[in-house]
Amino acid sequence: MALPAQDAPARTAVIVAADFDAPTARYPHGVLGDKIEHGALMLRLSDGRSLRYTLPQSLVFEDTEPRLVDLDADGAPEVIVVESSLTRGARLAVWGAAGRITATPHIGQAFRWLAPVGAADLDGDGAVEIAYVDRPHLARILRIWRYRDATLQEVAQAPDVSNHQIGWRTIAGGIALCPGVAPRMILADGGWSDVLALTLLGTGAITRERLGPYRGPDSLEAARHC
Repeated sequence: MALPAQDAPARTAVIVAADFDAPTARYPHGVLGDKIEHGALMLRLSDGRSLRYTLPQSLVFEDTEPRLVDLDADGAPEVIVVESSLTRGARLAVWGAAGRITATPHIGQAFRWLAPVGAADLDGDGAVEIAYVDRPHLARILRIWRYRDATLQEVAQAPDVSNHQIGWRTIAGGIALCPGVAPRMILADGGWSDVLALTLLGTGAITRERLGPYRGPDSLEAARHC
């Protein structure tokens, strides 16, 4: 992992924007519609500085965009991304201004991907959970990880869901955050026939509610509206 472009400490400034850079064809998976991924992450800070982190040749960012979310309630967002190993497939990683903070294990095989759902306090315990669909075209497993003390711990999973089809440049669905109700993860079922709302309970169980038929990605987006 490369050092940031500047030598000054990044602790007092917060991340205000993030982008991928350094397009590369070294990982020709093509799950997002082409065989170009990215080898660098650019972070823009509130004090005007820019930081650039370059991955080793064994990794790429295989994602639609970086996601800025304050995972530890300190007022400074972290960055959530999907990284893929050329030999071990995808993992979800969390970055900060000082570099990578933590990551899940790789799936374990090349050309195996995960599609983020989103991040929120899903069960009301005060900690933020990050949800993704593990291999949305194959295994179709929802996995939920809790971020606490700069680490990720898997806390729940549910089968037979998806949020991406091969070749799509975007990830469908997401988390519905509506007043007075618990956050709901909006996904398609594994066969792409139903729109589902999944809720993480304080017990670690996940409930599943059918909202209606799947009629394209717009039906998932509509289900997120309050």
